[in-house]
Amino acid sequence: MSRIGKKNVEIPKGVNIEVNGNIFTSTGPLGKVSKKIPEGITLDLDGSSVSVKLKDNDDNFEKFTGLTRTIVANAVAGVTKGFFKELEIIGVGYRAEVKNNNLVLNLGFSHQVNYVIPEGIKITVEKNTLLKISGFDKELVGLTASQIRELKKPEPYKGKGIKYSDEVIKRKVGKASGK
Repeated sequence: MSRIGKKNVEIPKGVNIEVNGNIFTSTGPLGKVSKKIPEGITLDLDGSSVSVKLKDNDDNFEKFTGLTRTIVANAVAGVTKGFFKELEIIGVGYRAEVKNNNLVLNLGFSHQVNYVIPEGIKITVEKNTLLKISGFDKELVGLTASQIRELKKPEPYKGKGIKYSDEVIKRKVGKASGK
């Protein structure tokens, strides 16, 4: 087994864990996360921790132990603390606002772009150009952030577009005049 797969996941107070077949469910103060577990893996619940074990000591599924342990740890952390990603919108006249359950973006197109916010995700807009995407499912938060970024990727010459707040854009030099 992998080193990560051997570690136990500690369950904080206020979090309930259920395993039905190969479906793992974590319920806490922020919400409820359900994930599918690979078939050759079992989860052992013992009071305040969860451990990942191989079913029937099948070596073909040994490679999934670290993955399964990380999925369980993210589900437990998500329902207690939550996850977030920050996006920056760069460009003259580029801005965003949240209306009802939609994110309305002005990205230099001839029309506004409407993005429907998925259930379980909360988006806040600060200064019209800084988006904070938060939720209790790490996979859904990352997926939502990447879908919003895909609407207008940052371009390398002026850096205009939507980028992650910690992303570094490699800038290119424009054409020089041929004198």
